[in-house]
Amino acid sequence: MSPNARVIAYINAAHSLCHYCLLILPTAVLAMAVEGGAFGRDYGPILALATGMFVLYGLLSLPQGWLAARFGRRAMIATYFFGTGAALVASGAAPTPLTLELALAAAGAFAAIYHPIGTAMLVEAAEDRPGRALGTNGVCGNFGVALAPVATAALAAWFGWQAAFVVPGLVFLGLGAAWLRLPAAHGAGLRAARPFAPIPRALVRRAVIVLLLLAAVSGLVFNAFTLLIPKLMQERLGGQALPLIGAAAFAATLCGALAQFTVGRLIDRTTLKRLFLPLSLVLVPALAALAVVSGWMVVPTAGLVSAALFGQVTLNETMTARYISPALRTRMYSVRFFVGFLGSAAAAPVVGLLHERTGSLATPTLVLAAFSVVTLGCALLFPDRREELDPELWGADMVAAE
Repeated sequence: MSPNARVIAYINAAHSLCHYCLLILPTAVLAMAVEGGAFGRDYGPILALATGMFVLYGLLSLPQGWLAARFGRRAMIATYFFGTGAALVASGAAPTPLTLELALAAAGAFAAIYHPIGTAMLVEAAEDRPGRALGTNGVCGNFGVALAPVATAALAAWFGWQAAFVVPGLVFLGLGAAWLRLPAAHGAGLRAARPFAPIPRALVRRAVIVLLLLAAVSGLVFNAFTLLIPKLMQERLGGQALPLIGAAAFAATLCGALAQFTVGRLIDRTTLKRLFLPLSLVLVPALAALAVVSGWMVVPTAGLVSAALFGQVTLNETMTARYISPALRTRMYSVRFFVGFLGSAAAAPVVGLLHERTGSLATPTLVLAAFSVVTLGCALLFPDRREELDPELWGADMVAAE
């Protein structure tokens, strides 16, 4: 296996774990509420303990470009593995709501390292085929999202909710040790194989505006959807065992992995807008339908929402890779994920509060459908240029414009 391929393999594993760790509590809460004790029996207040986790996850993405320049990407990814792993183990040992909230916040702080640094490393390691690499990386992230409810449900049912945090924490620590055993050259200074062609500034500004607006809105929609899926399955399937609820959430979310795999294969063959627009057109009615369907129809409907949402994630990463130069890419990823925190940090309290006020997840889901209209507007505004597929044409256009 080549050095670049090894880096990609670790970055993909890190992506799975990143999304997995953020979604342990939404399923663990179902077991914690049954047990009661120090955490009580109400879904909303326990879920709200994740608020600090998501705030720091987004807020601390902003300085990652500067930290990577100062300490190196390799060291920062090692910090991600060890820091998040230790915080998850501490979460499993937390005896009170406050200590759990603090441990989860620490996990979010260390998890913030991954996306700005890991995605930039992935794009450079992929060289001339970033679309396919980002698609595969997206599938890995989606696998983590899909695996979190089913694995958490199984661990909580068999060993208690504490094991649902401790076991993945140990996996983080093990991968961190393995990452450090890679030769230093494997992650130290990857470079893209092809020079980055100059792009007209007006188009770059337009793409950046769409990226930042999309980050703020999709942060809320994406995070809220992944948070509410386990509880939604419990409500709509009624009385099913916790492992079965987790399996239903896994099946629905796995549809997102299939979408990302497909988008990853298509993304190097067509312009981004031609994939972005159809997915955005599907998302709004699918979320609206999810608010009202009942019984087992909730699984395929949630699967359709998952496909639209996760397919867009791969597109968003590729937008940055195609329109932002390598020198600025890590910083742009940092800014974009920071803007995304404005929405994602609000997801847990919004879902918890609306559920507490209404007694169901229908209203939160309709709110997400309304926000997704903005995503459709972003798809309409994004450039549709053939130069995305042949970057050398950007230079020809710049010369012709002069």
